Amino acid sequence: MRYQGKLTQWNDDKGFGFITPNDGGERIFVHIKAFQSRQRRPAGDALLTYELQRGTDGRARAENVTFAEATKPTAAAPRGDNLLPMGLLGLFVVALGVAGLRGTLPLAVLGVYAAASLVAFLMYLWDKISAENGRRRTPENTLHLFALIGGWPGALIAQRRYRHKTRKASFRRVFWMTVALNCAALGLIARAGLRTVIGGA
Repeated sequence: MRYQGKLTQWNDDKGFGFITPNDGGERIFVHIKAFQSRQRRPAGDALLTYELQRGTDGRARAENVTFAEATKPTAAAPRGDNLLPMGLLGLFVVALGVAGLRGTLPLAVLGVYAAASLVAFLMYLWDKISAENGRRRTPENTLHLFALIGGWPGALIAQRRYRHKTRKASFRRVFWMTVALNCAALGLIARAGLRTVIGGA
């Protein structure tokens, strides 16, 4: 027998939440693994249908969960919201390459960005897989640390590629703060390098 209810609480980082049945009664525990489709991430107030089972502890839990047809699809992010960050990333990569060719940035700095971006990209991918399978997640502070030391280009690409960590407003605020701090530090390094080039000319 299938039941219907609303997802009134959801922790996307931990991959679980609670459903409030339409006919009343106790809230039902639901895990990300119980969803039949992984193409759409659960979100608060989503209308769901599910089968009811009892765990070994006797507590009710939802299984074979699907999004009800009456649920409105999640609004897509504005096109500008998708293009602007990637456009800024493109300009950053071009500026980084020009600075490297002009000698205003040490090659080691370019290497740090490349390595940190690769690691950040893989960390986001692993965290996405972990979220979908209920495994231990990568701490957000770790993701922010790699963004701060130069891995934010890879992190941004992973966010857009896997649609991961793009809805949580608090995470996005901190992420863009790390980007700003990193770019400010890079600007100071480039300025010092430019002075060295001019002084040696």
